Amino acid sequence: MPASPSSSAQEARLAVAARLREIMQDAGLRGQQLAARCGWNGAKTSRIINARTAPSDADIRAWCRACDADGQADDLIAANRAVDSMYVEWRRLTRTGLLRLQESAAPLYKRTRRFRAYSSRVVPGVLQTEAYATALLAMVADFRRTPDDVAAAVQARLARSRVVRTGHHRFAILIEESVLYYRLGTAETMAEQLEHLLAAMALPAVSLGIIPFTATRTMWPVETFNIFDDGQAGVELLSAQVTITTPSELALYASAFDRLREFAVYGAEARTLITRAAAALG
Repeated sequence: MPASPSSSAQEARLAVAARLREIMQDAGLRGQQLAARCGWNGAKTSRIINARTAPSDADIRAWCRACDADGQADDLIAANRAVDSMYVEWRRLTRTGLLRLQESAAPLYKRTRRFRAYSSRVVPGVLQTEAYATALLAMVADFRRTPDDVAAAVQARLARSRVVRTGHHRFAILIEESVLYYRLGTAETMAEQLEHLLAAMALPAVSLGIIPFTATRTMWPVETFNIFDDGQAGVELLSAQVTITTPSELALYASAFDRLREFAVYGAEARTLITRAAAALG
């Protein structure tokens, strides 16, 4: 069944179709001319550029080859494959509660060897304590009005987080200093969470950087994102979870991470910021 015109997937299909149309126009071709070069009926070209038919990988490669734009094929193929999963509303992901969402991410965490995480809002999940995760997921469940399975979801998140201490995983984590002050749960919950961050800094697999309030920046605070190896990124919006696999977009997030990392402090300086936040709890 085709997606409704208002759906996010359809918007993504239209974006792929628009890029294909631009490639054809940049090559100075019309629909029938491109069809002749590709060896298919002109109606197929029309269906593809109007997003009525999803192109196959072979279609995209033939299209780009016909337009002398082979270098754009890989990005387009990745974008086309990701259409149905690239933007998924949280209400769809959490309609049965939060447990399933936590469990569904576990295989990705297990197979990833190099994690890069940036957060401007909350402590990243792999470094959350049970009390902090409970406070956060309870807020999420309340705001999104999901079935109450917070306790089970927290245990699933903690189980997923064991990758920090097992296997051959490496974690490069950046958080804004503001995250240390956003109070989720009680003062005791925050004190325990900050102490946990100090302990995590000693783990051989973890590199934790704090971006100070006072950092001289050439990049603004952006949305929370995670990069899993070099093949996938996850971006958390208020309304949806975005999965990115297109090489050029992955490169953009990797570049943003590298830029943000330049502002961070580590080691003793980072510990000072964490202990200062803990002292501010009163």
